[in-house]
Amino acid sequence: MIFKKDTAAQLADFLLQIKAIKLQPSKPFLWASGWKSPIYCDNRLTLSYPKVRTFIRQEISKAILEKFEKPDVIAGVATGGIAHGALVAQELGIPFVYVRAAAKGHGMENLVEGKVDSGQTVVVIEDLISTGKSSLKAVQSLRESGAIVKGLVSIFDYGFDQAVQQFKEEKCPYFSLSNYEVLLDRALDNKYIGKEDEEQLRSWRNNPEAWGTTLKIA
Repeated sequence: MIFKKDTAAQLADFLLQIKAIKLQPSKPFLWASGWKSPIYCDNRLTLSYPKVRTFIRQEISKAILEKFEKPDVIAGVATGGIAHGALVAQELGIPFVYVRAAAKGHGMENLVEGKVDSGQTVVVIEDLISTGKSSLKAVQSLRESGAIVKGLVSIFDYGFDQAVQQFKEEKCPYFSLSNYEVLLDRALDNKYIGKEDEEQLRSWRNNPEAWGTTLKIA
């Protein structure tokens, strides 16, 4: 679910302009999962553009205050959510922690880095939601530490049914600044893609695992 339509459209424009999102239906990317995809999203690039970085920080902060009210702590999901999470925590004037994908194999072997006390409320910051597995793993780690997770805010969301269902099952509300549907509309309006590309991109969205199984990546 997006936070606000105008925010979603503006951010989609930014992501396309700085090439944080690339659309290549005719030359798909290979994801780590093995899926072939006509889209690649790298929100780390937004950190190199102060205007975009500031927009994301401000809009995530607004979303948190409007949807969840001010939490005790902000938590970023490693690695993409760390920098943006820290910026949001600074904007709101509250503590920041981050959640590792896996515990360190030495020292304290922490999953949650930073100080969060049992009973404190937390909002999680993520850069991108695809299947939702890594995001919800971070939520689980925070809950196991005793934190009360109020919800999650991401920069971008593919809107896969799998993620929607998993967040629902875990009783973790979430919002994104922009999503795949808005992105395609803006890409078409601004001539980043044509109608044939749009059809391929929507086809992938409907069945990402099976899409492109007969294609060969050059």
